[in-house]
Amino acid sequence: MSRLRVVFAGTPEFAASSLAALLESQHEVVAVYTQPDRPAGRGRKLTPSPVKQLALEHSLPVYQPQTLKQPEAQAELAALNADIMVVVAYGLLLPQAVLDIPRLGCVNVHASLLPRWRGAAPIQRAIEAGDSVSGVTIMQMDAGLDTGAMLTEVRTPITPRTTGGDLHDRLAIQGANALINTLDALATGTAHATPQPEEGVTYAAKLSKAEAELDFGQPAHQLASKIRAFNPWPVAWCALGDDRLRLLMARVEEGQHPPCPPGALLEHGDDHLRIACGIDGREVLCVSSAQLPGGKAMAVRDLLNARHARLATGTRLGRRLGNSAAQASEGETP
Repeated sequence: MSRLRVVFAGTPEFAASSLAALLESQHEVVAVYTQPDRPAGRGRKLTPSPVKQLALEHSLPVYQPQTLKQPEAQAELAALNADIMVVVAYGLLLPQAVLDIPRLGCVNVHASLLPRWRGAAPIQRAIEAGDSVSGVTIMQMDAGLDTGAMLTEVRTPITPRTTGGDLHDRLAIQGANALINTLDALATGTAHATPQPEEGVTYAAKLSKAEAELDFGQPAHQLASKIRAFNPWPVAWCALGDDRLRLLMARVEEGQHPPCPPGALLEHGDDHLRIACGIDGREVLCVSSAQLPGGKAMAVRDLLNARHARLATGTRLGRRLGNSAAQASEGETP
């Protein structure tokens, strides 16, 4: 089997998993491209991406251009004489001129079963939408947004307890393994690309803190899915007086409750909060993990054992008071 010269392009932790697998494979990583260092933490100190940190640990050349549209950046890439470019959550658009540089083109590790959930946040959107299955697609990149022909597909179930963090970690590993298998097939000439179906296309819009506030007038199943999808970021929340109550894990209670105001705390269970939801409050959302203002995320059982008066039966969640509207616009980091 021939050894491929690989240029790797990626930025977050999800991409670092694929780079780590590449470094353990027979293929040669000749350079790494990643986003410029960004301010992070309370001190807003410039911080290298997880991919850059891993690359530096292995003494790999690192390139951090603001864009790949300039002829100078493209000439720099061409000089690396790579057989293929692997792109995983890089964050920069690759113009056609860049896609044409490597001998075998560019392949992308995408965290969905294409053509469903093209775009920026496929992991979270799949859970939020109530999908029962997700996966990874390795595709040959073209100039479109996640529209390239598919080389490999790996599937994995989404259960009623799968969070965004759970699925992220699982797909990072599965995607890394699928990438190596795909590169091996490309190296031996046994890979086969299949065009994406024209039907079933959906787009996964980028996540924002602004959409993390819960509306208890929505159906319970939508709220439960959103809570799990947004864990660990941007974290679903609701107003608790002038503060925020963050909700981390939830399920739907079977049956219906007598009508009551959406957002009302019902008589709690042994290990969960019961929240009325739906247009008439007949549906019940059971929350088993939450975070009170100023506290740590914990099982609701422990919150109830502490007898928090703010979580008493009859309390109305989601009715913002005081300056909480301003707090909602500012957002919080998990």
